[in-house]
Amino acid sequence: MFYRENGQFKTSYRADQQIFPIAQDRIAIALLLAVAFLVVPMLATDYFYRAILIPLVIMSMAALGVNILVGYCGQISLGSGAFMAVGAYGAFNFFVRFPGMPLIPALILGGLCATFFGILFGLPSLRVKGLYLAVATLAAQFFSDWMFLRIKWFTNNSDSGSVSVSNLQVLGMPIDSAVSKYIFCLSLLVIVAMLAKNLVRGAIGREWMAIRDMDVAAAVIGIRPMYAKLSAFAVSSFIVGVAGALWAFVHLGSWEPAAFNIDRSFQLLFMVIIGGLGSIMGSFFGAAFIVVLPIVLDSLPYWFGIPIDTAFASHLTFMIFGALIVFFLIVEPHGLARLWSIGKEKLRLWPFPH
Repeated sequence: MFYRENGQFKTSYRADQQIFPIAQDRIAIALLLAVAFLVVPMLATDYFYRAILIPLVIMSMAALGVNILVGYCGQISLGSGAFMAVGAYGAFNFFVRFPGMPLIPALILGGLCATFFGILFGLPSLRVKGLYLAVATLAAQFFSDWMFLRIKWFTNNSDSGSVSVSNLQVLGMPIDSAVSKYIFCLSLLVIVAMLAKNLVRGAIGREWMAIRDMDVAAAVIGIRPMYAKLSAFAVSSFIVGVAGALWAFVHLGSWEPAAFNIDRSFQLLFMVIIGGLGSIMGSFFGAAFIVVLPIVLDSLPYWFGIPIDTAFASHLTFMIFGALIVFFLIVEPHGLARLWSIGKEKLRLWPFPH
């Protein structure tokens, strides 16, 4: 009964098509944003920002981009780390080679570089699908590693591929403290999430889902597979590229190609699978699971005063983390977003059992 839709009448098409048509959803989102923007900056410590909040926000954006491609369009990609790397190094080159380049245009241009890179390696999706497409996108990962290590121009003639940025500013305000970095990344995440939510609810989002469900039937009813698949690669790569630029500029500050290796691609894919394919909310759940849980597992022995070797604790964390992933996928194959949907259905009927 808490989550009741009865009595919430819509008197216009605009009201009927809004992103959050139910009043409880609007109130919950408003409270969540108020906590994230106002309460968290007053309570969080510097370590909490740098170890948990900033990585969580940036990885949520990257998982959101991957979910558009994998969850909504059904195109398996193992090249997400490469798209992040292209976005990071593209933004770096614009930021360094054009003195006075503002930070936000540099991030957008880095995302556009990732967009072109994603379209290029998305071309095989027009002929292959499934695991074959995954292998084709995996080539993007190996190609980006080679490109940023061997072609010195991309790294401003750095021998090791390691680059760094400093003196970040937005509208004249420095982005140097942990709080300012968190607010900046969170603001971009909210904007990207709202745009992505509107996108998947529109005509292009329906085309993606039609291609995902059955591409032959989608082509029969007039949907162009080439346009739908390449547009999904373009949008996904742009969001992942911007997230990669944020990861490099804001979180790391100094980075090398190994920061965007194949482990990063698998990490993003696991976020989407655990959180829930084809769900904007699932991207946030998956990112929270992958980013926060290992830190909590690492800290548990120290919280309870259990003497344990550091190396053994690290291996134990990996074992427990892997077991929890398997457990969650067995209990709910559709991800944590499905559990969230079930919870809302229960709240609709509470206090009645069914």
